[in-house]
Amino acid sequence: MDQATLTLIVLAAAAVLFATEVIPLAVTAMSAAIVLGLLGVLTPTQVFAGLSNPTVVLFAGMFIIGAAMFQTGLAQQIGIAVVRRSGTNERALMAALMLITIILSSVSSNTATVACLMPVVIQICRTAQIPVSPQLMALAIAANVGGTITMIGTPPNILMSATLETAHLRPFGFFEFAWIGIPLSLMGMIYMLTIGRHLCPRHLALESASEESEAEKSDPRKMVICAVILIAVVLAMVLEKSIGVAMETIAIIGALACVLTGCLTEKQAYRGIDWTTIFLFAGMLPLANAMESSGAGQLIANVVVGLMGDAPSPMLIITAMFILSCGLTQFMSNTAAAALLAPIAISIAQTIGAEPYPIVMAIGIAASCAFTTPVATPPNTLVLAAGQFRFMDYVKIGLPLVLLSLIVCVLIIPLVWPF
Repeated sequence: MDQATLTLIVLAAAAVLFATEVIPLAVTAMSAAIVLGLLGVLTPTQVFAGLSNPTVVLFAGMFIIGAAMFQTGLAQQIGIAVVRRSGTNERALMAALMLITIILSSVSSNTATVACLMPVVIQICRTAQIPVSPQLMALAIAANVGGTITMIGTPPNILMSATLETAHLRPFGFFEFAWIGIPLSLMGMIYMLTIGRHLCPRHLALESASEESEAEKSDPRKMVICAVILIAVVLAMVLEKSIGVAMETIAIIGALACVLTGCLTEKQAYRGIDWTTIFLFAGMLPLANAMESSGAGQLIANVVVGLMGDAPSPMLIITAMFILSCGLTQFMSNTAAAALLAPIAISIAQTIGAEPYPIVMAIGIAASCAFTTPVATPPNTLVLAAGQFRFMDYVKIGLPLVLLSLIVCVLIIPLVWPF
């Protein structure tokens, strides 16, 4: 049996275990990686490479900074201030939260945006005595759609432009993505404020190990220090390209600064890390790598392209490539899915004599519509434990949103980028 087939079998088994949650999600993810190693699809180094992945390191650093915000009382004070101004209306809080997240995600990492805002959201919900789960799901969705507004908002956008340039075609402009990104973001907000929030579970925020003693959170000096560290980390991440320091390095520097300045102790820092999230994401990365290296992703792509026939219409191609890109990105890196499909899109466009721009744009945007699994994108993984979500919660909330995103793309993309 070839490696592509073995990978697809492991993926299918993992999907069933994710959906049923017979065993914990993180255990399923790590087990899938180990099985691929035992089958020879991945090397031992590749099986555990996810634990040292830059995004996992970013997670760990931001979890510690988030724990420091709770430990010093900064998150609580922000939460109280927000509730005093906006009241305890769930929809008003969700609208404000999503708008802020969309704006931040459009110009900086959507992962870092969620990691920075999550502790604040949890404390706002705790102060206002409202369920945290709908707000955290809204946070993740806003981060995903907000990243589609500019070229730097999400890696697939950069990749789409680079692919066009490699093919000696005009690349997309910096704000050109906003033509579809802004309507998609507005649609995401409307969906969560109406249908989506009713589909979410309604759990109250859990107390974490780093929040055991309220008496330890009354030092104004430490609050100020923590606030300065947080602002410095956010600004450094926004200016990542200018200062030449990677986001994961910035996050770890911020985490170390929190410990060194006494905002939290070393033990509190360790307890502040959500290890379920770390191992879930670290386990899925090797599976995504196997999808790409074994040819399993290419196999799926070839089957879908073959189903379109010899002379497919451009609109059919947009729909098919959106579904394929969106489908792949639920279980593999959205960057990898986009990288796999972008060259295929250009070839198809040239074959039927159509412009490649609408097809390439559909692939890039679809790669960011990663709403239906907790492992589809880092923001989804980050909110999993804090929101007490189950795998099927993502499916239930995400599927209607994917269908609405497809409709928005099919309607708008051909108008802006004609065939």
